[in-house]
Amino acid sequence: MSTVRISGSKKHSSVNGPGVRYVLFFQGCPHHCPGCQNPETHDPAGGSERNVADVVREILQTKYLDGLTFSGGDPLLQPEAVIEIAAAAKNAGLNLWLYTGWTFEQIQNGAAGETAKEALKHLDVLVDGPFVEKLKTGNAIWRGSDNQRLIDVQRSLADGNVVELPESKVK
Repeated sequence: MSTVRISGSKKHSSVNGPGVRYVLFFQGCPHHCPGCQNPETHDPAGGSERNVADVVREILQTKYLDGLTFSGGDPLLQPEAVIEIAAAAKNAGLNLWLYTGWTFEQIQNGAAGETAKEALKHLDVLVDGPFVEKLKTGNAIWRGSDNQRLIDVQRSLADGNVVELPESKVK
């Protein structure tokens, strides 16, 4: 029985990607970005451990969802759980976003581990890069700071390089 360590969840969010989203906040983050909005998620031993099947059931029973957002902490510290939850959510027709402090290139180069590279295959959009407090302008839609990118994961994987989504085209 697989488990996931989470900080919490939000059933109907409109600020973690487009539409109405279920947001799952993973516990544990190695980046410790100064000014992080979720510092309580940094400790990998914090939060609570949940059965992945129960988390999936909760997500799929939530009505009126357009998508699922993996946030944190850094979800890619628990890539097996991301893969399992993402597969079920994608099967149910949900759009999948993931926020990470690693860049797409770092993930592809193995910095987050080989399983994290596999997790990318299940995502629609990756918001990548560390939060940089001095680059927080309030102009970065769906992002905390201007250095972070909205990446079309499937096109990026197919093309072999990063394909950014213009904010006006994000759905």
